[in-house]
Amino acid sequence: MNKQVMTIRAAVLDDGGCWSAVMANAVEIKVLSSQAIKEAYLAFAPEFERISGHRLNTTWNGTVDILKKLRAGEVFDMVILVTPAMEAMIKEGKVVGASRVDLVRSGIAIAVPMGAPKPDIGTSDAVKRALLAAKGIGYSSGPSGVFLEGLFKRWGIWDQVAPKIKQTPPGTPVGSILARGDVDIGFQQVSELLLYPGIQYVGPVPKEMDTVSVFAGGVHTAATQPDAARTLIEFIGSPAALPFIKKTGMEQGAP
Repeated sequence: MNKQVMTIRAAVLDDGGCWSAVMANAVEIKVLSSQAIKEAYLAFAPEFERISGHRLNTTWNGTVDILKKLRAGEVFDMVILVTPAMEAMIKEGKVVGASRVDLVRSGIAIAVPMGAPKPDIGTSDAVKRALLAAKGIGYSSGPSGVFLEGLFKRWGIWDQVAPKIKQTPPGTPVGSILARGDVDIGFQQVSELLLYPGIQYVGPVPKEMDTVSVFAGGVHTAATQPDAARTLIEFIGSPAALPFIKKTGMEQGAP
């Protein structure tokens, strides 16, 4: 067994069980996940599947649609959600409270279309100037978009920027409207812009205008494979998944 496998085994199996037993009981894990973690997840998923023997069947949605699915009674083994929504699902009995683990976190970043000049984003005042000069502004309907809308109102520029805003529907990345040239500046989680094809990543917003979103994992209360789901949650929080997470601009765990 190589060092990486031993690391994953130590991180994932905390009950003294035998790894070969996990392999022998390989199952399909149905996951319902926020798209914010998608790039990192797709990178580490093959390693998890290779070592655990489990197969991942993952559905990607925005927060609004995830909540709709869970409230409609759809059943999954594991759920990954931004923490306020996860707390709501625990209260509503959709996710096992004791299984909840804060997996990853990400701040907000700025990107522009490919070939466009990169704006100065070194300070909040510089970002304000870029917003006022922009012909089109994009942000999501997720947590970062909700936060930015409130921020622009507090800044007193809402009336000036609101007519220029194009808010993507749940599950649609802001990178897609940047790549088409529908807007000339876009905001979303770092992890959702950093590696998006066909756009230019500018960088994270200044700290004074940032908000960090934490994404948690939990076991669905009606899960058919709860033990396997817990194994995946523990893997995502282990050192084995960290390089994949950091490569997409996210950090592991809560601040």
